[in-house]
Amino acid sequence: MNTQSVLLVDDDRSFRDYVTTLLHSKGHSVDAVEDGHQLIARLLSGQPLPSVILLDVLLPDNDGIQVMEKLKTAGVGIPVIMLSGVGHVRTVVDAMKTGACDFLMKPFDDDALELAIHKVLDHAAETSGGFVTLNPKMRRLAEIIKRVAHTDVPILIAGESGVGKEVMARHAHLHSGRQDQAFVKVNCAALPHELLESELFGYERGAFTGANTDKPGKFELADGGTLLLDEIGEMSPLLQAKLLHVLQDGTFSRLGGRKTIKVDARIIAATNINIEDAVAKGKFREDLYFRLNVIRIDLPPLRERKEDIPLLSRHFIDTYRERYNATSELPQDLLNCFVEYNWPGNIRQLENYIKRFMVLPDHHALFSELNPKTSVANISQPKASVPDLSLLGVGAIAAERAEQELVYRVLEETRGNRKQAARRMSISYKALLNKLKRWKGTEEVKAA
Repeated sequence: MNTQSVLLVDDDRSFRDYVTTLLHSKGHSVDAVEDGHQLIARLLSGQPLPSVILLDVLLPDNDGIQVMEKLKTAGVGIPVIMLSGVGHVRTVVDAMKTGACDFLMKPFDDDALELAIHKVLDHAAETSGGFVTLNPKMRRLAEIIKRVAHTDVPILIAGESGVGKEVMARHAHLHSGRQDQAFVKVNCAALPHELLESELFGYERGAFTGANTDKPGKFELADGGTLLLDEIGEMSPLLQAKLLHVLQDGTFSRLGGRKTIKVDARIIAATNINIEDAVAKGKFREDLYFRLNVIRIDLPPLRERKEDIPLLSRHFIDTYRERYNATSELPQDLLNCFVEYNWPGNIRQLENYIKRFMVLPDHHALFSELNPKTSVANISQPKASVPDLSLLGVGAIAAERAEQELVYRVLEETRGNRKQAARRMSISYKALLNKLKRWKGTEEVKAA
């Protein structure tokens, strides 16, 4: 079973038991300690390091800030998720600035913990390798970013979805004077106006139904560091006006709050739309556009930097090999197919195909999807001429392809955990194995 190892640091025994049971049910392994001293001792003991640390913000011997400083001093680079109860918001904010990746307020939903673990692990994997390119244009853009990184002027990064805008933003953060502070990302397209406003600026208890505790916003968490406003072109006009005020004055108030909060966050905005066209059509404020468009970086799509495809493929294989417990190498014919393909989803699409190959190393299925001259049906069964296919037969082939794609995706999301994938798809474990055997061949399944 492919699991993630979690180290829980909390002095509440009943809470430790609850989290341990929950994570075990999700297929993870859990080790638990009670305080900061035990945490450091556990990390330096020579035992295998955990994938992620769940750290309560208040412990018998230390608070979250002190523990994070000790981890930094010890050179520990393991992702940390802070856990906090009511009334400890300020400590959480300060701990986030010292390097914590995320935080959860107690009590939290069962799924929220699983989502947070996946998010920080994906983030760690995406950023661990640094900036990967051989393309001359990309190298020039990276040099421009390095030259302006030490200033605090806003940066606007434009490009198609999946071209690496967040990687470029992190490149700027790591070469700035804020590299030891928090890098916080907000996806402006993922949330409706009301939720995005509370995500950015936080809220006070009682601000709206369900606001049972104070919650800091992303601006507070990014104070002293960098705030990436991803897909800013999707932000509503009303929120654009409030954002402009924050950029001008550096102050705001939480939803439902009266206190003015002052922040010092370096702003990087990213968009995959034609922002000038949005301004011309009145969908994006011109004054906000000029405020953000101080340094402009336009990233080329992957189809215009194909010399990077072999390098990126190797980078992703090395990144995910240990996580997926994989040994397969990318076949040359599949790599050639990667280079010839136009990648409408850009680097993100390439990364997802590499993940899928690491989980299920069936390069024939991938090759058939990327090469328009072949298909899954052509590889898995004898060819049939179009006139011989009935409408029912065409529907069966389409259903098979859709089913195969769903299985691959769920296995990727569960990191190859077949039992968990079977439960999520409401089929038996044996039925899942039979499907994989039919698609891949008996010997490959046994060896996987």
